Amino acid sequence: MLSFKTISKVTKRYRHLVRYQQIIGIIVKYGFEDIIIATKIDHYLDKIPFSKPHQKLSRNQRIRMVLEELGPTFIKMGQVLSSRPDLIPLDLTRELAKLQDKVPSFSFEQVGQIILAEFGNPIRDVFHCFEESPFASASIGQVHRAELSSGEQVAVKVQRPGIRKIVEIDLEIIHYLAQVMEKNIENIDIFRPVKIVEEFAQSLAKELDYMVEAANMEQMADQFAKEPAIHIPEVYWSHSTQRVLCMEFIRGIKADNLEAIQRAGLDRKKITRIGADFVMRQVFEFGLFHADPHPGNILILEDQRICMIDFGMTGFVDSTTRDLFIDLLQSLASKDTRNTARLLCRLTVPDESVNMAALEKDISQFCAIYLSRKLEEINPSRMIHQFLELCARHGLRIPPDLFLMIKAFISIEGVARTLDPQFDMLGHARPYIRSAGLRKYSVSRLSREFTGIARDIFALLQTLPSDTSHIITQIKQGKIKVSIKIEDLERVMMIQDQTSNRISFAIIIASLILGSAIVLNSRIPPMILGVSIIGIAGFIAAAVLGIWLLVAIIRRGRL
Repeated sequence: MLSFKTISKVTKRYRHLVRYQQIIGIIVKYGFEDIIIATKIDHYLDKIPFSKPHQKLSRNQRIRMVLEELGPTFIKMGQVLSSRPDLIPLDLTRELAKLQDKVPSFSFEQVGQIILAEFGNPIRDVFHCFEESPFASASIGQVHRAELSSGEQVAVKVQRPGIRKIVEIDLEIIHYLAQVMEKNIENIDIFRPVKIVEEFAQSLAKELDYMVEAANMEQMADQFAKEPAIHIPEVYWSHSTQRVLCMEFIRGIKADNLEAIQRAGLDRKKITRIGADFVMRQVFEFGLFHADPHPGNILILEDQRICMIDFGMTGFVDSTTRDLFIDLLQSLASKDTRNTARLLCRLTVPDESVNMAALEKDISQFCAIYLSRKLEEINPSRMIHQFLELCARHGLRIPPDLFLMIKAFISIEGVARTLDPQFDMLGHARPYIRSAGLRKYSVSRLSREFTGIARDIFALLQTLPSDTSHIITQIKQGKIKVSIKIEDLERVMMIQDQTSNRISFAIIIASLILGSAIVLNSRIPPMILGVSIIGIAGFIAAAVLGIWLLVAIIRRGRL
């Protein structure tokens, strides 16, 4: 697991000063010097160049270019954030989705060193054959073709040397910059930069552990073991570690290579249906799904089977969330705006109190635009993007895995349109949605749920006496304190204090007037022109206090 070191020690010792300067220099290069100045970290540079390059590019485009130039860690962060509309604006997620790894491959000598470190033996002893040149390279690792001593053709993914250390250093710096931004830039906390970095660190930790990817592959292979049209590469656990992943080598045609598919005499319509079925079953039946089904990760085999590769990014949606999502789709289809708004609020995380009337109105307009037309006239990708914008407009944050699921659907819909422009993805999804809705009320599922509820109740009854006894003991020992907070109580108390003060002033004024009248009438000395000075002073004091009280009441608008 990646962790953050004490940032203050890093800054005091300038352990990563060169990298700090490089990062800040690139940020300034793309026109974000205002951020550097606002965060008060410009002391890391000798001077800030006030040039204005890339003026014709949008802010989001420049953010993408900054991440690309900063290297693997930042590219990965951008790719992860492109699936997190709950953390960043929706239009920025679209731009970050364009991020591409542009990292050269590392040497075969370094590959050998990693194999030796992981297995304790040189490459020639671990693999029968191992091609020196990789056939794929990315920011985290690269893939070589090899052969096991038993004769199996395999693809070996080897992690880039020193990548974990590079990532840790960059994460330290990013985390520090995020803290500084939250401290110095007004209103930036609504984007939660520190939370973004922490979420990213967790995601990247999983991607740096190839055993996680291997487990995802094997689980999905088990799910589709009885589906002959789907193939998931086999994992060779004996030749896999955290930094080396050995899997079955697959020969196939990329899903967007239409010419090769045509030359091979493959049925594009059939392939499209198989691919759509694969995604629907992942989403509506299993919950575990391939979160990055772009054409490069979909291979078409000679016998018209589909093979998915690269399981570095997967998602999981639990049964409760799937049920809510299905209910939402059914509610949308029936144009029940009130129930749709209610379900949408349950499925998402609202930033604050939601204006339900405004939300229902926007949902009604959405239904009018998309659900009153024929299915073949609807662009599913555009419809989904419009729905995501509706959620963003009302401050409804979509959970990460749910968004990954939606994004996977959009990706596979694009692949389907490439293979078969006439394919109706929404129409194809209907039977799966209907079937998933019916499964909620199946005897087997209801039996499992009731059994689970009964088990939980029994466990509660078992622990209730001892828990109750423990709580009573804690109360007796004074270890439990109850704090009651009543909203607006301070305001009520303040108003009560003001009222009490005014009543007290009024009593004092009345007493002064009455006492001064008695003093004047009694002609108590000292006297001036036959009038008691004490009595006159009392009347003057009462007049001043009375005017003061009257002005205070008028200022409050409570005369």
